[in-house]
Amino acid sequence: MLTNASKIDKSTPVPLYFQLKKLIMEEIRNGTYKVGSLIPTEKELSDTFQISRTTVRQAVTELVQEGWLYRIKSKGTFVSQPKISQDFIKKLESFNDQILRAGMTPSTEVLKLEVQKAGAKTAASLELKGKDSVIYLHRKRLANDEPIVTIETFLPYDDCSFILSHDLEKERLYSILNERKETSVFRVNRIVEAVEADSRDEQYLDIKKGKPIQFFTSTGYNAYGKPIEYSLARYRGDRNSFEITVFPDNSR
Repeated sequence: MLTNASKIDKSTPVPLYFQLKKLIMEEIRNGTYKVGSLIPTEKELSDTFQISRTTVRQAVTELVQEGWLYRIKSKGTFVSQPKISQDFIKKLESFNDQILRAGMTPSTEVLKLEVQKAGAKTAASLELKGKDSVIYLHRKRLANDEPIVTIETFLPYDDCSFILSHDLEKERLYSILNERKETSVFRVNRIVEAVEADSRDEQYLDIKKGKPIQFFTSTGYNAYGKPIEYSLARYRGDRNSFEITVFPDNSR
């Protein structure tokens, strides 16, 4: 049961469901409720705090929607694995650096590395001709040996063939590209979509088909405005959250 059960204050204007929600979050953070553990039932929480089950249900539902908890039919509500907060959207930072900052150990598996002819969409994104060659790099990135994202990267062969001599499981792609000014990534355009996991996600990301995937399409440009990298990244929706900073439009 909650260790801070006495902290619900019915005399304040703060909604009771919100107070309960914060208390449960505190118990998850301090380790009272461990990942995978069952939390008290709606009735138990209602009886403990002398609040309605409707109020309890609202608090728990919001925690499920925000990824703190998950429900299993006929079994109860459990504590979720915390999501990894990513700055991928708003700044150029390596996956390794972000995972290390989260206190976890990053690793990479190269699923495929080959030279192939550019497809129509890849050629258009990299401003190549249809018959031009590209380097195709398919990687799985992990945190504490748990798969987090798969990335398919296409690089113009004529500009980037030198990366083939590097160990892409141990070396960072952007660090390699930054060795040369003409391939150094200066800016990146990204588009994000919510899609459902498919059979390849099930295979590589250990997530069931139909579950949410955060799908990013990225094009990286050098300082001269030439596209150097075209990537398709598929992040597990249950293990990642992305932070965006928005500034007001002062022209309005």
